[in-house]
Amino acid sequence: MSAKASSGMKRRLVSSWISTVISISLVLLLVGVASLLLVNARKVSDYVKENMQISVMLVQEASDQDAEKLAASLGEIPGIKGTRVVSREEGIDEMASMLGRDFLDVFQEAPIPVSIDLNLEAAYVGADSIAVVSSAVQKSPLVEEVVYQTSLVEALNANIEKISVVIAVLIALLLFVSVVLIANTVRLNVFAKRFVIHTMQQVGATRSFIRSPFVLQSAFQGTFAALIAIFMLLGGLFVLRSEFSQLFAMFPRNLLLLTMGIMVCAGILICTVSTWIVVTKVLGYDKDRLYSEY
Repeated sequence: MSAKASSGMKRRLVSSWISTVISISLVLLLVGVASLLLVNARKVSDYVKENMQISVMLVQEASDQDAEKLAASLGEIPGIKGTRVVSREEGIDEMASMLGRDFLDVFQEAPIPVSIDLNLEAAYVGADSIAVVSSAVQKSPLVEEVVYQTSLVEALNANIEKISVVIAVLIALLLFVSVVLIANTVRLNVFAKRFVIHTMQQVGATRSFIRSPFVLQSAFQGTFAALIAIFMLLGGLFVLRSEFSQLFAMFPRNLLLLTMGIMVCAGILICTVSTWIVVTKVLGYDKDRLYSEY
């Protein structure tokens, strides 16, 4: 074989190896995104629930200092995650932004009381649990009314359940497509070397001896492709962090590491298993079938 032909073959092999790794990396990126959603599904649900606010309206005579003391005591009630005092001035500004400043002209004194916004723990965002928390809050003589919409709470829980089912189905489809794409990519890569495999059989090499280099190379490809996919995923999360910092906070480091581990394991497992199956299949071909099947 001439040096020129040998160089051309090497370039084709390198090109084939790079294209295979890139294809697997893109598919593993889908696996990573699906895994990230899967391991953080509970976090996303809790984030939505814990950002729902309940308004505690105080009596007109209550001052900001009274509200601060009450907020501190309310924080000790089981189920309440956080409190925020909304001063009379803040309440007036919020109302004015909705109704306009002219609405105050009809009153001698602004009828907006001091209020406290409550955020509940995710487990307590349910009609029954909120009713229990509301009863505990209303025991204070400073509390005029606890405002929340039962229908909104029920709709929130119902929609989260529906969204969770939809996400689970999408993740299952993504993982299925990912496995099929990686398996086909590996199959084409191995099948292109079917004549090399047949030649090794002709000189007396055992099946395990023939399979070993293909499986090891496939494991390396899967690992390298997973690392590339992880860097792409981290790049996407970095952009997400700069644009949506609160949303990024839902992805704790331990779950992110778990996602990376899933991507590496998926890359190695799918590539090696696919390669083992394809090589074993090619080992059973006769000479005529090597030319007829593709």
